[in-house]
Amino acid sequence: MPTFTYKARTRRGEIMQDIVEGENQMSVAASLRQQGLLVIDVKEQGVGQKDILEPFKKVKLADLVVFTRQFSTMINAGLPIVRALYILSEQATNPKLQEVLVQVRKDVEAGFALSEALGKHPKVFNRLYVEMVKAGEVGGILDDVLLRIAGQLEKDQELRRKVKSAMTYPLVVLVLAVLAAAFMLVFIVPIFARMFEDLGGTLPLPTRIALGLSNLLTGFGGIFIAAALIGGVFFFLRWKDTENGRKVWGRALLKMPVTIGDIIQKVALARFARTLGTLSAAGVPILQSLEITANSSGNWVIENALLKSRDAIRQGSPIYKPLESEPVFPPMVTRMISVGEETGDLDGMLTKIAEFYESEVDAAVKSLTSIIEPLMIVVVGGIVGSIIVAMYLPMFKIFELIE
Repeated sequence: MPTFTYKARTRRGEIMQDIVEGENQMSVAASLRQQGLLVIDVKEQGVGQKDILEPFKKVKLADLVVFTRQFSTMINAGLPIVRALYILSEQATNPKLQEVLVQVRKDVEAGFALSEALGKHPKVFNRLYVEMVKAGEVGGILDDVLLRIAGQLEKDQELRRKVKSAMTYPLVVLVLAVLAAAFMLVFIVPIFARMFEDLGGTLPLPTRIALGLSNLLTGFGGIFIAAALIGGVFFFLRWKDTENGRKVWGRALLKMPVTIGDIIQKVALARFARTLGTLSAAGVPILQSLEITANSSGNWVIENALLKSRDAIRQGSPIYKPLESEPVFPPMVTRMISVGEETGDLDGMLTKIAEFYESEVDAAVKSLTSIIEPLMIVVVGGIVGSIIVAMYLPMFKIFELIE
């Protein structure tokens, strides 16, 4: 059936906007009037219309955090779930989130549980989010669980921000250095090349190398290099999503030099502890919590270790025991988990582990930044300086070349 958007006024004077299905505009308007609504406008969306920008529409983590906190506040204040979803969908500034919330509200009105309705939109509400909401529904503590989810999302956002802050500076500087070098090779070096041709003689080796690179970039070689780089990035991203690619890349990340591998490991451990602790506190069963934590870890090594430990725990082993044989988990982590299991405060211990590694990530990022800044100055100076020296070396033999 065709889909229609409508705008109507309720008996309280509130303006409603929503999407419904109907045979035609008249039948939709009649149905709305039967519900006691004053119909303002009804428009047909059209059958089979698709938004070409749909794949690029995303819900930012910050928007999801705000929604979750507001949703928790409304539930705690006693508002029905459907009413809360209606208000939040009306005030959502992100179009994608607004669209998803409208669909979630409709599913809840149709009789679906909130967790089931959220689970239909995995690109917005991941499995961690859905399972915690489900645990909150079962335990009757949905508002408290939503606050825990918001806290989890905020911590995850903070971790990402720290890592991005460490990686953004060197990447930007390196890209600018490459662009500057490419500009010099494409536009500046050819001017010197014509000058050297008129002089004759044998040019120094660095100059010949610079001229060769310039000829390569200004000819068909430049197109080939650009195509190769784009193709290489595309195939690398495709390969990284394969099972073997995730395995190799996950191990490679943890072994990267210059404290980068150390930061990646600490980020993964902080995320593991925070996620498992949050799920445990929300009342999600431990085996299910381990599976969700593994899938959201972001690293194959951590994921594989947790899935193996889940199999051992299913057979009666304590959580810390199988983790002891995995090198990615330091002894401090397994010992604290062991104490948490013995004292019955596993989620509290996991939270302390997460806080420790989050502070470690902060310190490691600052250390990495202090190392990278002078290193990037040397790299940039070396790239640009090498081209300049290569161009001016023949000047020292200018009189010899003229003869």
